[in-house]
Amino acid sequence: MITVTGTVRSALAAPEALDYLAAFEHTPEWDPGTPVVRTLSEGPVAVGHRYHAEAEFRGKRQTLIYEVVELTQSRVRLRGENKTVVSVDTIDVAPSGTGSEVQYTAEFQLKGWLKIAEPLMRPAFQSLAGPAMDGMKQALDARA
Repeated sequence: MITVTGTVRSALAAPEALDYLAAFEHTPEWDPGTPVVRTLSEGPVAVGHRYHAEAEFRGKRQTLIYEVVELTQSRVRLRGENKTVVSVDTIDVAPSGTGSEVQYTAEFQLKGWLKIAEPLMRPAFQSLAGPAMDGMKQALDARA
């Protein structure tokens, strides 16, 4: 398994930060590696809510179907899958002063023969974190 983490602090209060990040359709606003996310479910975000996402990875666009598998007052966890990977994204939001601290963890489990290449692919996955965390901070601060 490949795990990528990042933390950002924002001036946006924790409840508002979680509301924004839990609405996964906002991801293209802050993550350049995920240029397309469409909601497949109606109504407010809840466990079971599904999304169509297109991620850019090593010059190719990959489609994943994500589902919200956990939603609390401080966490949202989504599970995405396609024929080559299972991705579990966990976003933990905590108060920090008058703003918030966001811990983002993405776990990637490669499928089939790709499991063998996991050590070689780890740097490519980890290179996605910096731009995403920078974009997340900018998007959250813009809403503060």
